[in-house]
Amino acid sequence: MNYLAHLLLASHSDAAMLGAFLGDFVKGRDYLAFDPEIRRDILVHRRVDSFTDNHPVVREAREKFAPSRRRFAGIALDVLFDHVLAREWQQHGGGALDQFTRRVYRMFEHHAALMPASARDVASRMAQQDWLGAYAQREGLERALAGIGRRLSRHGERLAACAQDLRQHDTALVTGFHRLFPELQRQVVVFRLEVDVADD
Repeated sequence: MNYLAHLLLASHSDAAMLGAFLGDFVKGRDYLAFDPEIRRDILVHRRVDSFTDNHPVVREAREKFAPSRRRFAGIALDVLFDHVLAREWQQHGGGALDQFTRRVYRMFEHHAALMPASARDVASRMAQQDWLGAYAQREGLERALAGIGRRLSRHGERLAACAQDLRQHDTALVTGFHRLFPELQRQVVVFRLEVDVADD
């Protein structure tokens, strides 16, 4: 799952959403520097990523990518799943997507001082360019892939080219998301309880 899914799964509080966002930027035991609620959702973020990466839906989906691009399939699927989530926001998120994204961008602004510089830079660009809202459009998905590809040190063009695989197998991949996401929502409740027990 990518940014939008992580933020939705932690949307019960701004501190939890901050932790969910920081999960991509805080490595190793650096999470211990944060307050408990932020720390908890950094750890939940890691469990969400592990659960998703190892789920049969994702393993099957990776096999649909051209062999030369398969190593980038996980990133492409994360972005696709955010696209489906944004496109079907009323079903999965409730309310209006733009209300949710405004809440996220306000949270970024209020808590910028707590973020590592790399996270602060991404949060600023995300808000300015409305990455989360743009996910709802196919063009936004493909721009996201191209942007991530440009930031890769090597072979970024192969990630951008994964858009071909996403288009070719769209129906099967979206069906996979519909199998995976409700299960993930239930599992996150368990993850949060397990992290509470482990860390409190």
